Amino acid sequence: MAENQTNGAGAGAQEENKQQFAIHKIYLRDASLEAPNAPDIFRGEWKPQVNVDLGTEAKKLADDTYECVLRVTVTAKIEDKTAYLCEVHQAGIFGVSGFDEKTLEAVLASYCPTNLFPFAREAISDLVAKGGFPQMLLGPVNFEALYMQKKREQQQAEQPAENSAAKPS
Repeated sequence: MAENQTNGAGAGAQEENKQQFAIHKIYLRDASLEAPNAPDIFRGEWKPQVNVDLGTEAKKLADDTYECVLRVTVTAKIEDKTAYLCEVHQAGIFGVSGFDEKTLEAVLASYCPTNLFPFAREAISDLVAKGGFPQMLLGPVNFEALYMQKKREQQQAEQPAENSAAKPS
């Protein structure tokens, strides 16, 4: 009997070992900096309003191989004039296997972007500085929390639809 319990635990450990995550390649897919109001924008006081927009997407390339793209757009405005618009698409090819569908979705939507973000942050900082603007250092981002928030919003959006479908006419 004790032997069966040991075998059961061993099978669980073997199943956990089948879960694998690997970074095959990280690359800059696209990058741009626009300064539509240069050189006039450099003549005033530098107190911009900064907006950061993040987006992620993942697609399957082959069995257990996925491309994840993190899109970061930073817009700096002074009053109603755009000082700069900087956009970076940081991408990676990841080997991900042994995860159930729900966990795989979470890995691709939160863990992969977490690995890509430092590279995107560096690219944004370099582009902005090369554009003649003060250095832009993006703060850390909790992609897991963003993913969980998005899932909650999706569930809330589906709930009213389910409730109205369940009500008899």
